[in-house]
Amino acid sequence: MVLIKKYWKILSSFVLVSCVLVACTVSYKFNGSSINYDKVKTISFENFPNRSAAFVWGPMESMFNVALQDKFMQQTRLKQVRQGGDLELSGEITNYDAYNKGIGSDGYSTMAELRMTVNVRFVNNTNHTEDFEQQFSASREYNASQQLSAVQEEYVSQMIDEIVEQIFNATVANW
Repeated sequence: MVLIKKYWKILSSFVLVSCVLVACTVSYKFNGSSINYDKVKTISFENFPNRSAAFVWGPMESMFNVALQDKFMQQTRLKQVRQGGDLELSGEITNYDAYNKGIGSDGYSTMAELRMTVNVRFVNNTNHTEDFEQQFSASREYNASQQLSAVQEEYVSQMIDEIVEQIFNATVANW
């Protein structure tokens, strides 16, 4: 009986020490970012103008700019500055268009696809090896019998969220 108590104490001590060691060595960041806040403290955004040659939908530019800034302000501890941040984001919306995807037996379009592309220039002033210029895109399909105006706000909002997530992951998540 004494021997069992002795083994039980040793085993429970081992489990406790193991748990403490694991807890001290594993860390999770639930916001998805992997920023070294000792070096990177600020971020600056330039306005992303809509330079699409195809369609122009007025609210899209401001929706995108607000969503991009909100993502970084909500998901990081970075302070936003007007210019010259440790991280700098600039670019433009280069494409916003709708395409016919499918033609029915009557010769009319049955499906349409709405596409959005944003060109992004990212500068990390604390580590220029991470700088890049890259395009990010998203699209949504809809029934061509619907008017674009009926689905435009919802789909543009979804595409903006998707593109902003792609930009966030490419710049600070380091996946």
